[in-house]
Amino acid sequence: MAYNFDEVIDRRNTNSSKWDTLPGPEIGVNYPVGEVLPLWVADMDFRAAPEITEALTEKLKLGIFGYPIVPQSCFDAIVEWEEKRHGWHIEKEWILFAPGAVTTAHMAVQAYCQPGDRVIVQRPVYYPFFRTILNNGAQIANNPLKIAGDSYEIDFDDLERQAADPRATLFILCSPHNPVGRVWRRDELQKMGEICAAHGVPVLADELHCDIVMPGHRHTPFAGIGAPCRENSITAIAPSKTFNLAGLQATVVVIPNRSLRQRFENILTQNSITRLNMFAITATEAAYRHGGKWFDEALKYIHGNYEFLVRYLKENLPQVKPFRLEGTYLAWMDFRAVETDPDRLQKRMLTEARVWLDEGKIFGPEGNGFERIVIACPRSILKEALDRIAGAFR
Repeated sequence: MAYNFDEVIDRRNTNSSKWDTLPGPEIGVNYPVGEVLPLWVADMDFRAAPEITEALTEKLKLGIFGYPIVPQSCFDAIVEWEEKRHGWHIEKEWILFAPGAVTTAHMAVQAYCQPGDRVIVQRPVYYPFFRTILNNGAQIANNPLKIAGDSYEIDFDDLERQAADPRATLFILCSPHNPVGRVWRRDELQKMGEICAAHGVPVLADELHCDIVMPGHRHTPFAGIGAPCRENSITAIAPSKTFNLAGLQATVVVIPNRSLRQRFENILTQNSITRLNMFAITATEAAYRHGGKWFDEALKYIHGNYEFLVRYLKENLPQVKPFRLEGTYLAWMDFRAVETDPDRLQKRMLTEARVWLDEGKIFGPEGNGFERIVIACPRSILKEALDRIAGAFR
């Protein structure tokens, strides 16, 4: 292995949201920073690819930080990455930029919805979508995923009913799905696309985890399936999850349909979001052009962490059931056999296990009794977290 993913990097006192935030005050638990092991927010604990840090260092050496532009070479790097990795051809004119995926979702709701409109989501799902919808005066329409053994599937009949509602004006598709770890098959995506296209419901495809796919699975870009999906899509991709660059706030928004693209661009302009910062531009190009080898090694390590987690739970805490991880570096675990009350589960996780995970309940009521753990970390950190959890819940 060319990179040392076992290296433990002390991120405390670095203004890290993950490591320097205090958990628990909302439930009457207070700990000093460092006492609770944080595996909640979705960023990696790996050092970024040296090719990226070298490019940023060269930009820093210039010492002038004026207004930047996005060069043609950056557009080329994005297009080439998607073509090579996912077989999806993107035209430069389809590309816009935003500071983040959540910002992109906010802009989409503002662009395509009116107050009182309904936005379809598939709970349990990435919880910032909820406030994105509600903060913009729209309503949540839930198409709940159904548990199928150690995985989840889509209720297409319900999706048809939700999309047929004339108040439905947007569908937020999480692909791969956060937190349940599904990589949607092409036939599933095509059926969702056909339903939404038939009812005139645009699809915002959050594909931030698209590169992080486990062996035996393949990500299919929603907009790459065919004309009905392409012309009804707004796709968010980014180097943030793939290369651990979330703090640089660079999201690529791909909108092939000119009318949908113009509506989205109008909202960006209204909110005075006109450019990425120069370090985001530099890192995006370096990542997509030179970071592939680093990412391939990181993905192998993450898959090894998932296999370690599955073995560990089977041997030490078999009552807790991990769901099959097809994509993302977020493992979804069912704790209902050891603690049925979601509030008590959260408190026990913090006070007895002293581990901070993302509670399943925040992803919607369908997540009650579940926990999401970030496994993109050195294996020693993951083992420490699992040792603490097993000690508390065994």
